[in-house]
Amino acid sequence: MVNNEYPHKNHITVYLAGDSTVSDYSCSFAPRAGWGQFIHRYFDNTIVVRNAATPGRSSKSFIAEGRLESILKQIKKGDYLLIQFGHNDEKMYKPSRYTEPYTTYKSYLKQYIDGARAKQAIPVLVTPVERRSFTDDGRARNSHGEYPRAMKELGLEEHVPVIDLTAKSRVLFQELGPDRTKDVFLWLDPGENKNYPKGVQDNTHFQVAGAKEIARLVVEGIKESNMVTLQDRLKK
Repeated sequence: MVNNEYPHKNHITVYLAGDSTVSDYSCSFAPRAGWGQFIHRYFDNTIVVRNAATPGRSSKSFIAEGRLESILKQIKKGDYLLIQFGHNDEKMYKPSRYTEPYTTYKSYLKQYIDGARAKQAIPVLVTPVERRSFTDDGRARNSHGEYPRAMKELGLEEHVPVIDLTAKSRVLFQELGPDRTKDVFLWLDPGENKNYPKGVQDNTHFQVAGAKEIARLVVEGIKESNMVTLQDRLKK
């Protein structure tokens, strides 16, 4: 998604590499949405967002399919690369996607970091947004195991900013609780939406309101970090 067809001559491009929780969706999937569809709204017209996130991809398969290479052919000095993976890296039953948190996951993520830096762009790690998962007594669960910790460890090792979206989203979901989080995720009753005539109970993907809220959390993370250039270009 591009937020400005004719960007400012001093524009910076923010590239998004990620999975289905980040990606854009056509109207045929509405109201399903990823947070990458809405983050551009927080920036002024000197920022262009290019969302390369694709459903079903892991840090490994995104690279194997040439998607990182495509970004690196375009990215330039001073641009940003926001990287969120984890949902599909966890899938041991899919070898083309699976990575192990402290070994292959970190090594694949490092390729994004090294690639961006080779082009004098700025890599930013984003820990995976939580799924909708609660204990019997209503506490929001950690739904991604060791992957967020491994990503934060890599951020420290490589001196890369890390937005802890895992923690931020878990706090939000805890505040909302099991019932109100259904308005964040893609939960629809039968007949409520023509795209989902039988209804849907999806604890991974967001509907529009939820995707907007997750985008807000990502921007909150940008404000808390040392990404001065991006901070300066947020709408006042």
